[in-house]
Parts: sequence; C-alpha cells; structure tokens
Amino acid sequence: MVSPPPSSVLDLAPVVPVVVVEDAADAVPLARALVAGGLPAIEVTLRTPAAPDAIRAVADGVPGAVVGAGTVITPGQVADCVAAGARFLVSPGWTDALLEAMRASGLPFLPGVSTTTEVVALLERGVREMKFFPAQAAGGTAYLRSLAGPLPQARFCPTGGIGPASAPDYLALPNVGCVGGSWMLPPDAVAARDWARVERLAREAARLSAGARCR
Repeated sequence: MVSPPPSSVLDLAPVVPVVVVEDAADAVPLARALVAGGLPAIEVTLRTPAAPDAIRAVADGVPGAVVGAGTVITPGQVADCVAAGARFLVSPGWTDALLEAMRASGLPFLPGVSTTTEVVALLERGVREMKFFPAQAAGGTAYLRSLAGPLPQARFCPTGGIGPASAPDYLALPNVGCVGGSWMLPPDAVAARDWARVERLAREAARLSAGARCR
C-alpha cells in the first residue's frame, strides 16, 4: 500500500541530501545509506538522464526513504516525476505555469526564490514554503534573518553552497525548516560506491542538525 505524500517538505528532515545520480543502479544503495544515516528525505535532481529511473528505483525499493525530484523547471517534468513515484517536488525558480502544475500534482513542493519580491508573490498565491536558492550567493543567513521580521509567515529550505560548517547557522533561524546540501555525498565516495562512508557522513549531518536546533 502506497502511503500518502508528506504534508510538508520542510518537516521531513532538517537536512535534505541533494543527489545527482549518474547511474540508476547506484540509486538504491545510495538511498539506503542515507536513510541508515538518519536522512530519509532525498532530493534526486533532474540533471542527468538517469534521474527518473533513480526516483522510481528508490520509491519502489527503499523503505523509509521519502524521495523527491529537484531541478523541476517545466510542467512536463512535474508529470514525469509524479509518474516515477516522487513524493515531493523542488524547483530552483518558478513561473505561474510551473507553480500551477506543481500545485495540481497533489504533492508538497518548494518553488525557488532569491528575492523579497518573489517571496511576496508566492505568499500572494498562497504558498508559504519555499526553497531559497542559491543560498550563499543570494545573501545567506543575513538575508534570511532580515526576512523573518516583515515576512514571518514564509518558511525556507536554503540550498546552494551550504556545508557542515554553515548548516547550523541556517538551521538556527526561525524561518528555516531544513537545509539542502550534498556534502554527505562526496563525488569520490559515490564513484567508488563507498556507501559506508556516505552513511557515516549522513549520520554526522543528522547529528549536526539536531545540535543546531538545541543551541
């Protein structure tokens, strides 16, 4: 029996791994390592031809994983990701057409923003949960902190340039629900299929997020 999609992307896990899959055969062991390390929410980006098959494989073969699709930029991709079994959708930016397709999918989604105007425009359309991208280049924690006062109803998943050193500062902000990053997936570890190392780094990331919440 397929469980319903989550009600919110931001509440799935404090750290969401952003995954680029070159070989769909790696998707299941990679996802198992992340879940075992305490990071069940996994964003597979649509940057490679293997991505749809990777999403399908994780959705079908990794109990405990909540697999989503990232870098979704067209309504057609929304439909393809839903068919593949994605449980949430993430975009680097948004248009009205893309926003309506994501809304119509029935899945939770995070449209990307990097300016106050974009945030206000989404709030006007009834969207309160957003991806802040590219986080470091767009102003980082200082920018997000400045939004919390005038726009407290907006919540964010900052992604882009975030690592283990900066993640706690983001997670300590009142308007940040989670962060996205790929530091627990070093290219050399993935290329070597060193899933034990990925699991260890995922576990460290999960502990890091817990520590940030308790500061």
